[in-house]
This record gives sequence, C-alpha cells and structure tokens, in this order.
Amino acid sequence: MNQALAVRQDFGGTSSTLAAQETASAYVAAQAKAVVEARYVMALRRPRQWDQVRQDLLKECKRPSFANNKSAYYRKPIGDGVEGLGIRFVEVALRCMTNVLVETSMIFEDEGKEIHRVSVTDLESNLTYPLDVRVTKTVERSKPSDDGTYISVRKNSYNRNVYTVPATDDDLLNKRAAQISKAIRTLGLRIIPGDLQDEAEAIIKAIRLDEAARDPDTERKRIADAFGEIGVKAADLTEYLGHTLDTCSPAELVNLRGIYGAIRDGESSWKSVMENKAEQQAGKSGGAGNAGGGAGAGNGSKGGSLPTCSDEAFEKKKAGWRKAIEGGKSVNDLIAMIQTKELLTDDQKMEIASWAAEGGAQQ
Repeated sequence: MNQALAVRQDFGGTSSTLAAQETASAYVAAQAKAVVEARYVMALRRPRQWDQVRQDLLKECKRPSFANNKSAYYRKPIGDGVEGLGIRFVEVALRCMTNVLVETSMIFEDEGKEIHRVSVTDLESNLTYPLDVRVTKTVERSKPSDDGTYISVRKNSYNRNVYTVPATDDDLLNKRAAQISKAIRTLGLRIIPGDLQDEAEAIIKAIRLDEAARDPDTERKRIADAFGEIGVKAADLTEYLGHTLDTCSPAELVNLRGIYGAIRDGESSWKSVMENKAEQQAGKSGGAGNAGGGAGAGNGSKGGSLPTCSDEAFEKKKAGWRKAIEGGKSVNDLIAMIQTKELLTDDQKMEIASWAAEGGAQQ
C-alpha cells in the first residue's frame, strides 16, 4: 500500500495531518464527507435573509407566466375541491430560500418495484424530512402487450377490461419522475414558512383571476384547447359547468385551469372530476331534503355541509382506513370516500398520503 500525507480541513475549522491509505473506499468516503461539510460551511457563512427570500419569491409569483403554470397551483376534484401549491412553486421557493438540499437515492429494487428515498434538508437548521417513494414497474392499458401477454386484468367502471402490463423504459421514467416530484413537493412545503405560502397563493389566485377577467374570451379558448389536448371535449366541459363555455365567469375559468393542471400532472382524471361533481350534487340534494323535513333536520348539517373530522375521531378510524390503503385502495379514492360523510383537514390528508409511502417501503 502507498502511504500519503494528507492535510484535511475539518468542519470545526482546524487542520490535521494524517497518514492515509490510498484506497478506493477511503477516497469515496473522504469525498462524500467533504461535500457534506462544504454545504454546511457555506450555509453558515452565507445565511439566508428572510426579507430577501420573501421579495424574490413574491416577485416570481407575480409573473403571469409563472402564476398560470399548471404545476404552480392545482385544484383536485375531491369533495368541494382540494387546492394547493404545486411542484413548480416548491422548486422556485427552495431556490429563493437557498441553503436547502434535495436528495434522491434508490434504496431498493427488484423485478416488480423500485423504492426511492427522497429527503429535503434545511442546512441552516439541520432539519431533514425524508420520504420513501414506491414505484411499481407496471402500467395499466386498454389492451395487452404486443405479444398478447399481461400480468392481470380487471373491469373498469364502464365494464371494459383494463390490463396490467410491464412498464416500458419510457413509462417507468415518467412514473418515477412524477412520484419523486410529488414527494419533493410534499416535503418542500414543510420547509417553506406558512406565511410565505399564504402570500404566494393569494398572489397566484389574484393574477389568474385578473387574467381571466381582462380577456375572458382568450382565456376560455386557451382552456378549451388545453383540455382538448388531454382528451376532454368542449361538450364535456359544458356538462361539468352546467352551461356553455361562453358564459363562464372568471372564477369558473380559474377553477377549470386548476383542474386541468391536476389532470395533466396525473393527480386526477376527468372521470373522477365528473364522479365528484355527481357526489356533490347528490349531497346537496340530500341536505336540502333534510332541511325541508322540519325540526328533525336539526341534528343534520346545515345546507348539506359536512362536519369536519375531529382529531379524536380520526385516531379511532385511521386503523381501518390504513388497512384500505394497504389493501390497494388509492389515497385519492379513500379521501373522496371519507369526504362524502365528513371533511378532512390538510394534516389528516397528509397523514393518509404518508401511509401509501410507508406501505411501499415495507414491501
């Protein structure tokens, strides 16, 4: 073995001289340690200035091209609608904050799935949020593979066969990128201060509404063309709205823009949008019927509104809900089912979403 004299800069700033063996493993370990130390040293030497972070972030949000980006702000058709800041916002916010490290590494792989560990670290506070993401190597198609083979088959709501087939390299790349992006968004929002999120959300909504109000005809055409690209016809939009597109209000145009973003990013589908619309209309009709039933309606909710699930009730029921997730039920379907009876808070929805990730890590 060759012996070499190395001078090392420690994290504490002191230097030491060591006799080190030049092996591949020692080199890789030293390199990894140097990279980690360099990141934390730079974070200490150049701490973020929150006023500057706020200015930079809100400046980005005020750009119409950013505010109208489908991935900056989305709307999911769950219950009365679930809105939230998207991955594009999180990416910009973390860049404005500086001293934030996002890491992704594959920790497990077999023939059927991959498990990736995604972590977001605030280098200044040394706070890390990790999340394991499970990516299955299959996709669902309306027909078997070219050679006629498939893994499994099921009937969809239209009583048509849906086949589970092995994912191609492109399919797997898209699934992996989508799942990792969702994890980064979820973890990044835990790092970004809530008051900045609220301000940014208000600006994005205002710009979208202003754009729709200033030139509703152009915005209506853009939205119709965007939905057409994902297979949703103008007649489908008319059915959803209950009136023709040319009578849309600016608020309805903003709502459609958010739904388009959720569908385009794989967060939802047009089928689930229409199913949720039907459930909401049925709930309102039932609520109105109860209200007209006299004093007996006093125990129900007013105007068809649903009660919010309390923390105590959530703790009692979450074991059964968790079994549903472990049994293969999707997070969106479970939340939609629950919210036909009671509303969930954002924290409760986030906990339900974490069960799917935990289940993938254990398999």
